[in-house]
Amino acid sequence: MINAIALKPKTFLTLSFLAVLSIVIFFWPLIVNPESFLSDKAQAPLYIAIVIPLVLAAVIAEISENGFDVKAVAMLGVLTAMVAVVRPFGAGAAGFEAVFFVLILGGRAFGPGFGFILGNTGLFASALLTAGIGPWLPYQMLAAAWVSFGAGLLPQVRGKKEMLIIVLYAIVSSLGYGTMMNMSFWPYAIGVTSGLSFTPGAPVLENLHTFVLFCLTTSMGWDLGRAFFTSVLLLLTAKPVLGALRRASRRAAFGVERDFGEAGVPRV
Repeated sequence: MINAIALKPKTFLTLSFLAVLSIVIFFWPLIVNPESFLSDKAQAPLYIAIVIPLVLAAVIAEISENGFDVKAVAMLGVLTAMVAVVRPFGAGAAGFEAVFFVLILGGRAFGPGFGFILGNTGLFASALLTAGIGPWLPYQMLAAAWVSFGAGLLPQVRGKKEMLIIVLYAIVSSLGYGTMMNMSFWPYAIGVTSGLSFTPGAPVLENLHTFVLFCLTTSMGWDLGRAFFTSVLLLLTAKPVLGALRRASRRAAFGVERDFGEAGVPRV
């Protein structure tokens, strides 16, 4: 795999910090102190939604410092546009979300750093196109960024093994994305009187049990549909699409400066 954006040890340290922070961002209802200001289930999601873009901007700036050349920017623009274009086709169709196809293959072909930025730019651009901007968008961007980032970290194998790994990852990440998004709005989604409601200050296992029931009774069908359709789409088209992306990656020679001679012929 050719990394369109090289990641230095310092960047991995930053991403490790963000990974821990992401656990807090999505799963705060299970871990915050009942006396904390974040225990206010009406306000906490809004506070966090404000913080997420600031954190993402800092992390993306850190990643970009490692060598985000014009060729990588161009490829990012192409795949971001693809995400924005295909996302509306999944609106209203139970689980059919082709954006995961683009995110997974983009991260797989161009590396985790590229994938992390693609998840953010792709979801943001598609939200502009579909009028999907709201307090949920930062959560979607962060979750999608980790999906594409994870695809870039998959073992470097080829052939049938690669297809198997990609499909398994698509299933796990589709369900994981749904779980993270459920947790982001569950505390205030259904009020306080339902048997599926979040209870501030309740034991972690009690709230976790309630959350599992909430997922099973609300979004599990959609999440399974996402996993199924994404897997089928990858099985049918991942091989030729990955081949095309990898050829583009080799021709682009990311991070390599080209020197043009007098005849206009580029030489590395």
